[in-house]
Amino acid sequence: QVQLVESGGGLVQAGGSLRLSCAASGRAFSLYDMGWFRQCSGKEREFVAAIRWSSGRTRYADSIKGRFTISRDNAKKTVYLQMNNLEPEDTAVYYCAADSRDGLSIIPAMGGYDYWGQGTQVTVSS
Repeated sequence: QVQLVESGGGLVQAGGSLRLSCAASGRAFSLYDMGWFRQCSGKEREFVAAIRWSSGRTRYADSIKGRFTISRDNAKKTVYLQMNNLEPEDTAVYYCAADSRDGLSIIPAMGGYDYWGQGTQVTVSS
């Protein structure tokens, strides 16, 4: 089993920045990719970004390219999401996800991940 714990959410004004963290524990050594998803009220959960533990290869949703950066600290088994120039439309619950199945590509969809954190709220005021 793998446990994921997110932190770093909060309230920020438009144009501001936040950094989310996701710490993996348990059988974290078995993970291949780590991702961030978000879910706005009344909407489906959507892919934001993901990173491959081994290579550091990344993938981003078009809506956040150039503003968000995903990174990882292998030693701490922690993944980060640096969010800059935040917009009110970024308001959502942000979820960390982990994929324990090896694959050629990073999958930008919920089905590509088998472990999930509890989520952290990000609110961007205008």
